[in-house]
Amino acid sequence: MDTTLRDGEQTSGVSFLPAEKLKIAKLLIEDLKVDRIEVASAKISDGEFEGVQLITEWAAENGYQNQIEILGFVDKPHSIDWIEKAGGKVINLLTKGSKNHVQHQLRKTTKEHLADAISSIEYANSRGIAVNVYLEDWSNGMKNSKDHVFQMVEELQNQNIQRLMLPDTLGILTHRETFEYMKEMVDRFPDIHFDFHGHNDYGLSIANVLEAVNAGASGIHATLNGLGERAGNPSTSSVIAAIKDLSDCDLNVDEKHLFRVSKLVEQFSGVRIPSNQPVIGENVFTQTCGVHADGDNKKSLYFNDLLPERFGRKRKYALGKTSGKANILKNLQEIGIDLTPEEIRKVTSVIIELGDKKKSVTKEDLPYIISDVLRHNSIKENIQVINYSMTSTMDLRPLAALKIQIDKDIHEESATGQGQYDAFMNALKKIYNNLNFQFPDLIDYSVSIPPGGETDALVETVITWEFNNNEFKTRGLDSDQTISAIKATQRMLNMIDLQTINEK
Repeated sequence: MDTTLRDGEQTSGVSFLPAEKLKIAKLLIEDLKVDRIEVASAKISDGEFEGVQLITEWAAENGYQNQIEILGFVDKPHSIDWIEKAGGKVINLLTKGSKNHVQHQLRKTTKEHLADAISSIEYANSRGIAVNVYLEDWSNGMKNSKDHVFQMVEELQNQNIQRLMLPDTLGILTHRETFEYMKEMVDRFPDIHFDFHGHNDYGLSIANVLEAVNAGASGIHATLNGLGERAGNPSTSSVIAAIKDLSDCDLNVDEKHLFRVSKLVEQFSGVRIPSNQPVIGENVFTQTCGVHADGDNKKSLYFNDLLPERFGRKRKYALGKTSGKANILKNLQEIGIDLTPEEIRKVTSVIIELGDKKKSVTKEDLPYIISDVLRHNSIKENIQVINYSMTSTMDLRPLAALKIQIDKDIHEESATGQGQYDAFMNALKKIYNNLNFQFPDLIDYSVSIPPGGETDALVETVITWEFNNNEFKTRGLDSDQTISAIKATQRMLNMIDLQTINEK
């Protein structure tokens, strides 16, 4: 069960728009094919209600209503009425899984809390709403008040509920404790479907997921990109990969869509995926060490079961100070450039030197490096930005005027935009549209300034583009952020021009 749209939205600073919630829900159910999704908490806001309505209307039209779940509270009739009005058919009822919560937050006894919960369950059933039950803080309950946990479950198993969901609410469990406590629940109540809901406060959430599965849990909760309260939840991508490769269980999910869906959530949430995050991080299928590239060339010696093609990705070989000849050769093969052994040695030396200076190098930089080092005609720049003027005035949209040369022809245009670079790009797109030239999509835009940099520090802008279903990066370096972006853009124009010429 993916809870990106509920628990994931409890990440500090994250709030999905209703349309974004619908888009993510569709991708989770139809493309990724997860079994269930938790899409909201009841009674939160008008925007939350609108988002749930959009999802439930779509789900009703396509037969997914029973896969859409909404968190509700023991507050009969309010949560249930809210869910019913929003079109929901499943409530995940939040009850207390530890005596500490019942006594100090609710100021009630276990028996009183049970009576309230059962009353809510019966009311939900009368309204045609299916019920799953969370035992909030279950992990602390098993540590400190097992009598409360068992009393809750013994009573709840007699109610009309589908699942009992066991959260490690504060992320306190070790993998050994997770196995022990889940096994105790499964052995004691063999007829109940138990879900495990982990948190990542100690970085143990994936290990705990595996141990919960090994102990007999029937369901696992996760979030895309590991979003969630505090340190987040188990990452959906890691959960899928770990269960498929490291357990005896099968999953219905279609993992080849994981990367695409995760990148969309990155865009909607504004929370960057760490470069080293398993499965979906920028660097996880990138070999940096030259020894590794050499081993891959000879017999795929540094491959494991996490092949990038499973997730719609490709293996890369990084260029930097630990690069060897094998890394360079791998990248040269991809871009179709042949060099002599001596030329490769010279280029490798320059790349290592750049790495020592903390400058990053990509495959797309190679032709420029080769041209600089060897005076090699590896790239011909047929497109030049001749001149530009950009203005930014208070209460007026920024304006850019642009002159570029394509082969021997000069083209001029002007446009406004949300910022100076946006205005520049709008003017550039006008030129390309007038010429009926295809223009790439801008996928990502990253700016970095050295720590402790002064106001005149060099800015590196790295832009990710997509053209003809191929993704590539270009970078520019300048003390002015907008100019560094323009330099990166000019590189892009020449790269797609070269690609178009080669295709012809």
